[in-house]
Amino acid sequence: MKARLSFVISRMSMSQTTPYLLYSDGNGNIFEDETLYATGRSGWDAGPVPDEDWIPLPEGGCMYELPGRRGIGIDVVTGEMRLCEKGWAVAAFIPPAHTGLHLAAYESAPDAPTLPLFCYTAAGWLNNGFAVTALRIERDIRQEAAGFDTEAITNGLDQILKAYPHNRLVSHLAENCCRTYECPAARNFFIGRWECPVPTSPACNANCIGCISFQPQEEQIVSTQDRLTFKPSAEEIVEFTVPHLETAPFPIVSFGQGCEGEPLLMWETIAESIKEIRRHTSKGSININTNGSKPDAVEALCKAGLNSIRVSTNSAQKHIYERYYRPNNYTFEDIVESLKVVRRFGGWSSINYFTFPGMTDTEAEYEALRTLIRETELSMIQWRNFNIDPDWYLGRIGITDPGESYGIKTIMDELRAEFPNLKYGYFNPPMERIKGDFEQDVAGGRSW
Repeated sequence: MKARLSFVISRMSMSQTTPYLLYSDGNGNIFEDETLYATGRSGWDAGPVPDEDWIPLPEGGCMYELPGRRGIGIDVVTGEMRLCEKGWAVAAFIPPAHTGLHLAAYESAPDAPTLPLFCYTAAGWLNNGFAVTALRIERDIRQEAAGFDTEAITNGLDQILKAYPHNRLVSHLAENCCRTYECPAARNFFIGRWECPVPTSPACNANCIGCISFQPQEEQIVSTQDRLTFKPSAEEIVEFTVPHLETAPFPIVSFGQGCEGEPLLMWETIAESIKEIRRHTSKGSININTNGSKPDAVEALCKAGLNSIRVSTNSAQKHIYERYYRPNNYTFEDIVESLKVVRRFGGWSSINYFTFPGMTDTEAEYEALRTLIRETELSMIQWRNFNIDPDWYLGRIGITDPGESYGIKTIMDELRAEFPNLKYGYFNPPMERIKGDFEQDVAGGRSW
């Protein structure tokens, strides 16, 4: 299905704060089209973007050309919407800590290839620079591009590999995550700071359409990284996580990473690891990133000493969730129960909420999310950008008409008003933030 031209603006008066549309010549060169203003997309529909939704492209962001796709713009003279015929459409990847408000607007040719598993935020050219439709949802600087020093990372790699020469998990984090994929969490670990990733499971109990670590050979897309191929032992986990918790600033140990399957399938090993970690140190926070499929396992982990959970979901609606995750031997109700379990034990609960303009901000989704927050006493929403081809995603889950959308910022504002204790962010908070004044910390821009 092609994106619909949902607005025709008669002799529209556009201010100079509206960006021009961007296009690519197919050879890595991007140009602005001064005959068209940039638009954005919500669900299947393209339309104008409020000027206040545009910000300069943050450092660490980049631009993509979209092969087989023509950008949709607003004619600067007539105010009518039309296609840019000069080249391929362009979208932006926005870096961590930012949430996209509109998707790139384009019309796809019948033979357009499926886009890789990245986010595709609306972009334009404004005041001699790239502009994107996004907001900064998190002031934590842990994955800022400017904060990674190549020499420090290299030195850290050498030191830690020498300290743990026989640890398969440390080797995996070094060679695959840090050196090959430049995973920000892995890079921070080797610098000795903040959140330490701990992948544990080579298997999964879901068949997510947009899985970033495993795609069937018959699929049109490929996974963005290779999945863990072994089951680490509790001894291997404890060996490097205890020193990290003891020495790192604002330390977190996080089970469940993009380079693995579902960590709850390894819950016995994780429980044993947590117990042993806590025999050696009481510092820091122990977190799990998970699909939340096994509430009984989550309860066992809480009893072992788990402090926080982040459950990933593309939707608060059961039928939308299950069309994407395609779960094996668990249901949407299980992930809801897992969130409740952690709160019953006094832990911190977040959802890793895949934000998709035109789906996340519909009335049905908003009402379902309100129910989820209320029933689970949710601590936090991590407003994450959904890394997926928008057309491919909507087609695969069978959505032809998502319904009217309110706008991502409107949904955020409404939820804040109704749930004043609900926190917003992009990362798992350290124990200092969980126990402290979260809003004051964020507003003060403290470096974690």
